[in-house]
Amino acid sequence: MFLNLFINAPLDMALPERDTDLIRQIIEKKFNVRIHVTAMVPGNEYNAKIESLLFSNNPPDMWIDRSSDGASKLSLDGVLADMSSYVSPLSMPNYFKYWVTEKELKQYQIHNRFYRAPIPYDKNSYRSYYIRQDWLKHLGLKIPHNYDEYLQVLRAFTFDDPDGNGKKDTYGFTTSGNNSSLSTDWPEYAKNGLVYPAYMNNNKLVDMESDLRIEHVVDDILKVINGGLVDPDWFFNSGTEHIDKAIHGKVGVVLGQTVDFALDANPGSIQSLSRKLDPKANWVPFNPLGNQPLRAGGSPEYPFVFAKMTADKYPERIKKIVEILDWLSSDEGFLLTHYGIEGEHYSRRGNTITLLPKKAEDSRHSVDSLKLWGFFTPETPSVLGLQIVDPNTTARDTDIKTFLVQLPVKAKLGVTLAPPVGIDVGAFRSRQNELQVKMLFSDQSGKRWPVYYNEIMSHYNGFQIIKNFEMQVKSVASGTR
Repeated sequence: MFLNLFINAPLDMALPERDTDLIRQIIEKKFNVRIHVTAMVPGNEYNAKIESLLFSNNPPDMWIDRSSDGASKLSLDGVLADMSSYVSPLSMPNYFKYWVTEKELKQYQIHNRFYRAPIPYDKNSYRSYYIRQDWLKHLGLKIPHNYDEYLQVLRAFTFDDPDGNGKKDTYGFTTSGNNSSLSTDWPEYAKNGLVYPAYMNNNKLVDMESDLRIEHVVDDILKVINGGLVDPDWFFNSGTEHIDKAIHGKVGVVLGQTVDFALDANPGSIQSLSRKLDPKANWVPFNPLGNQPLRAGGSPEYPFVFAKMTADKYPERIKKIVEILDWLSSDEGFLLTHYGIEGEHYSRRGNTITLLPKKAEDSRHSVDSLKLWGFFTPETPSVLGLQIVDPNTTARDTDIKTFLVQLPVKAKLGVTLAPPVGIDVGAFRSRQNELQVKMLFSDQSGKRWPVYYNEIMSHYNGFQIIKNFEMQVKSVASGTR
């Protein structure tokens, strides 16, 4: 049976060829299938590729939806399969036992129909800024603990030659605007009380990206831009290009959102890759706003979806994909896709998994195979009752994990937000982004945001969208959903 999957690829991963894709070979043999995989780093190109496949009536059988509206428009367009006949505790016992509850799945429904299901997600929050501590040491500075200290560090990283190469070739901060948006990476959001991605305050939903306080966010961002403290090409960076610049020693502060973002034990981390170019590189997490939360608690985010075309013509393909996804959710599948083969890559004693030193013959492709097929479950072995002993874990790694665990977070919403039926939240976000970019590059001021806000809220259904989001949160809190 031939299966066509479209999934997200992590940073610094080359799609392995079939003959070097260790995990795919095992899956294909176990389930008697042949799998075609498209894997891309999430971003505009990822979404554009899926759109082109749908437009040409050549959709993948299953894909991870990364659109801004959580597949709302696709469900209304009739291109998604109803999952009711495929995803259930009976067909996916491991998925429901370990990762997603039936209640969460019900809350995840869109337009009261079962068109999408959440990718298993890490319940912890790891959103943190990272800074080059070796640069700070070279300049005689300490890690900033408030916004004013943060600005001082940005200036020093830009103007005081933090890498000591005698050139003016570094900047304080960068992100990726994907040539389309402000980017939610800027700490100026949290400085103005806007926590990622949304939260409840005084029984009202605060949407980070469209709140009236964006006026002050834009003004604060303009100050650091006009001061020359940030990568001048941040808006044109796409995907993970900003991380690449950080790795190559061009900037000293970036945002990370995963537990292994800067761990020594992760060969693909910003730390490991930076060290290859500069042995002194030392990325450490910090909060430029002291003890202020940088995000709300974790909730399901990106869904997996099935093509209606496949479900109508080849329902057996969907059933087989469901089998594979549930196996990926199991103890066996999790261990294989995150750590490799027992006896070769790890040893097991009860629930203790000890990772073995990598062999010289382990190719880059086998490493990428693990990165690729770990797409479905987060690296949280404790969910399965497993304890991982990694000999590559350093004291520095332990310190980073300790810091991340204690980061304050706002209360989670408890529900995945979906727009009202028939309303295109994508158009709302698109106009929102367009106007915010206009303020940055044309208006050079945030003062017109109240006017722009009224436009998107009145003419792009913003009031209805936010109100609907708010009602969903309240209904879950009251138990009426």
